[in-house]
Order: sequence, then structure tokens, then C-alpha cells
Amino acid sequence: MIYNKKNQIVRAEMKVSDLIIANPYMMLMLEHLGIKLEVHDKTIENICTQYAISTKLFLTIANLFNGFKPVSLSEYSFSDIQTILVYLKNCHQYYQYEKYPQIQSYIEQFYKINNHAEILMIGKFFTYYFNEVTEHLNYENNVVFPYVLNLNNAISKKQSNSIQINYSVLEYKEHHSDIEEKLNDLKNLLIKYLPQQNDQQIRRQLLFALFELEHDLNIHSKIEDTILIPLVEKMELIKNSLDE
Repeated sequence: MIYNKKNQIVRAEMKVSDLIIANPYMMLMLEHLGIKLEVHDKTIENICTQYAISTKLFLTIANLFNGFKPVSLSEYSFSDIQTILVYLKNCHQYYQYEKYPQIQSYIEQFYKINNHAEILMIGKFFTYYFNEVTEHLNYENNVVFPYVLNLNNAISKKQSNSIQINYSVLEYKEHHSDIEEKLNDLKNLLIKYLPQQNDQQIRRQLLFALFELEHDLNIHSKIEDTILIPLVEKMELIKNSLDE
């Protein structure tokens, strides 16, 4: 984490403005949750009530941004599903339409200053990586998230037969990959091996952007792996019991 001044446990009585001052990444978390930055002197509890978000879920995500692990599954409920999906979908928008274009622009500027063949290879690698990530995000948007919403609606109405798709979260687990891991190779190249040629500023900007993206992707994956997938597994058990 680049900007976090200190690792502190986030609590419901804290002011959201204080969280942002201590860790500016919290602005991005609020954006992913669909919360406007104009927070005044409101506490986390106030904001969660205003936006109908579970305080426990908000605290979990905020503490992830401060470097702490999620709490136990018993802290979350099916009513959190909608908020989780909003968060993840907004992450996808951020990756595809803001962060990846920014990084691509930095790579292009980098090549104009330092036209070593290795820089060109970085551009090709990132394009390949971006295509892979886009495929993964599209799979979540078009297959996983609609399935989770339909399953949640069916469980709430106790109508399991409304789920027509032949799908299981097990398939998602198999398809699910840690897409942030491949960023390590790119960072290592920039830090350790690529020859330098009056490119200190753009190299630093590119590295900051990669670290920021990696940090957000890591939280994104933790939310899916430790909160969303276990909740969906519980819903599938209930659905199966309704089918019997």
C-alpha cells in the first residue's frame, strides 16, 4: 500500500473523513461502493445507514484496504449480496475504463522516451494481459453475477425452480484466477532489468499505477474468495434442499 500512513483497525464510530485522510485509497473504496465523496462529519455507521449498506461488510472492506484479513463468514448475510456485486462491478469499470487505459498511456509515453526493444515487449505483454483480464471480467459480468442474483432472488422467494441455468459456483472457482499475480513480472522488469534512458519520471508513474492496480485487484479477489463464493455456496445448499 503506497499512501496508508498507519495500519489501524476501522471501527463503526470513526468518521469517514478521518479514514480518507489516514488512507486516501479509501476514496476508491467509497467509489466502488457507490458512495459519494461528500461525507461531511458522518461516521461509518451514519454513511452505512444512508446508503443501506451493512456496517459489518463496510468495515470488512475498509479493513482490507488497511491491510487486515476479512472476519468470519458468519458476519455476512445474503442481504449483502447486492452490495458486494455493486462493489465488484464498479471495480470492473475502474479497471477497464480508467486504470488499464492509464497504464497503457504510460507505456506508450515510456517507449517514446526509451525505445529499447524491451519496452516494446512490455507493451505487447500488457496488451495480452489486458485481454486476459477483460475476458475474466466479462465472464463475471455475463455469467457469474447474473447467476448469483438469480439464485439470491430465488432463495428469498423460496422458488428454486426459477433458476434455469445449469451452473454452480464450483465452475467459478475453477475459472477464477489471481489475475493480479502476473503484474509481478512487469514490475520486476521495470525495477530490476530494463535499461534506463532519461525515463525516471515516467517509469515511476508507471510503477505507481501498477502497484495501485495490484492493491485494488488483491482486495477484489479477497472479497470474491472469502465473502462472495462462500455465501453462494451456502445459497446453493439451500436451493438444493428446496429441490428435495
